[in-house]
Amino acid sequence: MSHQTEAIAAEIPRLRRYARALTGADAEADDLVQETLARALSRIEQWQTGESPRKWLFSILHNLHVDILRRTARRPQHLSIDATDVAPAAIGNDLGTRRDLDNGLQALSPEHRQVLLLVGLEGLSYAEAADVLGVPIGTIMSRLARARERLRLLMHCDIGEADAPPSVVTTFRRIK
Repeated sequence: MSHQTEAIAAEIPRLRRYARALTGADAEADDLVQETLARALSRIEQWQTGESPRKWLFSILHNLHVDILRRTARRPQHLSIDATDVAPAAIGNDLGTRRDLDNGLQALSPEHRQVLLLVGLEGLSYAEAADVLGVPIGTIMSRLARARERLRLLMHCDIGEADAPPSVVTTFRRIK
C-alpha cells in the first residue's frame, strides 16, 4: 500500500462518523464513504501530496452528500449519535442526555449541524470547515456561534438548566 493510500485509509473512521451524522443511517453512511473513497482514489492526483488528506476527503464527502440530497429531495433525515460517535466522557452514560443531545442536533438546521460536527466533533479548523463546505470563514464562525447557542438552549429546555451537564455543550466548543 502506498503512502497516499495509507493516509487516506487512516481517515476512514472520521469519514464514517461524519457520514453517519449527516445521513442518520449506517447503510447510507457506508455507501457515502465508499463513493467518497472511490472518487478520491480515481482523482488522487488532485490531492496535495505532503498534506493531510482530511480536508480534501471531507470536501468530497460533503459534495457527494449535497448531490444526493438534491437528486433525491428526501424528507429531513434523522441524525443518530451513539456511544461511538461522541466521546462517552463528554456525555456520560446517561441515555436521557444522549437522547436529548440527539434530539437537539436533529433540531438544528443542516447548515448548523454540519458546521458543529465538522468543527466540534471532527476537530477541523474554521478555515478547513470553510473549505469543506465552500463558504467564507466568517459564515463558519457565525453558523457555529448560532448552532452552539441553539444547541445550548435546546439542551437546557429539554433537561432543565440546572441539570444540563456543561460537558455536553462544551464538547462542541473546541476552537482551532
